Amino acid sequence: MTEDSFDEYVRVRLTYLTRTAFLLVGGNTHDAEDLVQAALARALPRWRDIADHDAYVRRALYHQAVSRWRALRARVPELLTDAPPERGREPADVDTRLLLAEALRRLTPRQRAVLVLRYYEDRTEVDAARLLGVGVGTVKSQTRHALRRLRELAPELMELHHEPA
Repeated sequence: MTEDSFDEYVRVRLTYLTRTAFLLVGGNTHDAEDLVQAALARALPRWRDIADHDAYVRRALYHQAVSRWRALRARVPELLTDAPPERGREPADVDTRLLLAEALRRLTPRQRAVLVLRYYEDRTEVDAARLLGVGVGTVKSQTRHALRRLRELAPELMELHHEPA
């Protein structure tokens, strides 16, 4: 593996990694970009020795996210914006997505990470546990608690999954 393969990997996977990081950091584009950069910077010196590049970078991404959450626990998050970030129009119901994003922000970082892995990335409980460095039981309990909390925070979301009789 060469540095050229690292460059190619970044070109191919950057959008996907940034999207995942965006969900992990609670919807802040700049924090997501920083998280991806930190994960890639961690991988670069070892690039030739890494057997599965994608698995390594993704695990580094989740570990960096958890480290950031731990470091930020004592601090009050800053929201410095002059204008909202520009985003393209998407066909899905914007109100629903905003409601979901707000509810996800109010979950604990670990609960948010578990939901991103399990439902956004469609990972198994075993995969999620391995990526987060926790037991499968922890993934199961965090998923259960996170979904219960989402139901409390945004009961309207549940109505979207039930078709009228």
